[in-house]
Amino acid sequence: MIRVSIVGGSGYVGGELLRLLLRHPHVEIAQVTSERLAGKPVTSTHPHLRGHTDLVYTSQSQRSTCDLLILALPHGSAATRIADYAELAPRIIDCSADFRLRDADAYQRWYGEPHANPAWLARFVYGLPELNREAIRNATHVSGVGCNATATTLALLPLVRAGILAPQDVVISDVKVGSSEGGAQSNDGSHHPERSGVVRAFAPTGHRHTAEVIQSTGLNNVHLSITSVELIRGAVATVHCLPQQIVDEKTLWRAYRSCYRDEPFVRIVRERSGIHRLPEPKLLSGTNYADVGFDLDPQSGRIVSICAIDNLLKGAAGSALQCLNLMCGFPEHTALDHIGIHPS
Repeated sequence: MIRVSIVGGSGYVGGELLRLLLRHPHVEIAQVTSERLAGKPVTSTHPHLRGHTDLVYTSQSQRSTCDLLILALPHGSAATRIADYAELAPRIIDCSADFRLRDADAYQRWYGEPHANPAWLARFVYGLPELNREAIRNATHVSGVGCNATATTLALLPLVRAGILAPQDVVISDVKVGSSEGGAQSNDGSHHPERSGVVRAFAPTGHRHTAEVIQSTGLNNVHLSITSVELIRGAVATVHCLPQQIVDEKTLWRAYRSCYRDEPFVRIVRERSGIHRLPEPKLLSGTNYADVGFDLDPQSGRIVSICAIDNLLKGAAGSALQCLNLMCGFPEHTALDHIGIHPS
C-alpha cells in the first residue's frame, strides 16, 4: 500500500482521480486539499462518490507527508511552490502544464510568460506512457499531459515511428472537444469548468498543446485547431498529414499495428462496415482507452489519422494513474480497467 494525496482536488480532474484511486487495491488516499472547501466532505463537489468515501477536504496548511503527491492545480501554480511540494513526497505527478515542456524558451513562447522555476523542467518526465514508458518507470517526477496533445500525438506516433512523416511535413490536427475541457480557476485553487453552463474551447490557431506535440513527435510543421462541440466528455483529433512520400494502405496498417500491438490502452478502430467504423469519443466515456484509426486518399497521398479519448481520463486523470502504476511497480492497468458505456 502507498499513501497518495491530491492537492487541488475539487475540480473535475480531482474528482476523476478520486474515483479511480478509491478502487485501487494498493492505494490509500491520505489527503485531498481545497482552500475554500476545507472541512467539507469531498462528496459536496463530487456527488457521484457518495457512499464510497468519507474523505474531507483539508487546507494546504494542513498538508502532511505521503508516498506520492498528485497536483491538480491551475497552470502556473505548481511551479511556484514545487520545492515545498517536493518536501512532502518522494514522488510527484503534476497534472498541469507547468512541467510538460523541457525547454523554458518554448514555455515562454507558448504560455506568454517566463517559467517560474525552469531549473525543475529537466527533473520531470513527460507523462504519456505510450511515449515514455521506461523513463516513467524510473522517474520520481512526472508531468501531466494535455488532452488535445495526447489525442494528436497518439494519432501521429505510428506515422513518425515508421518514418512515413518527415519533420518538415505539414500536419494539421482538427480537435473537437467536449465542454469539460474548458477551464476556470475557482477561488479554492482548483481547476474545473464552470458548472453553471457550457464553457467553449475555441482556438483556431496557436493552441498551447501544439508545443507538446512538437516535443513528442519531432515534427516542426504542426498546427492545431480546437473547437468545442455538444459533448461533455471527450476529444477527437482528426489529423491531416501531407507526407512527401506516397504510401499504400498496407504500409499504414503495418505502421499502426507495429506501434500499438502491445499497448494496453490503445485500440486500432478501422472497420469496413457498420455504424462505428472509426474512433468515436462517446464510446470511450469514463475509460482510459484511446481509439486510433486512419484513412488514405490515394490520389493526393493525404493521410487522415484519427484518435478519440475521454479528455478527463486518458487526457488527464487516467494517464496520471497509469503513470502512478508504472512509477510504483503496479500492473499498468490497475484500477483502469473500466469498460465504456453504450449507448450514451
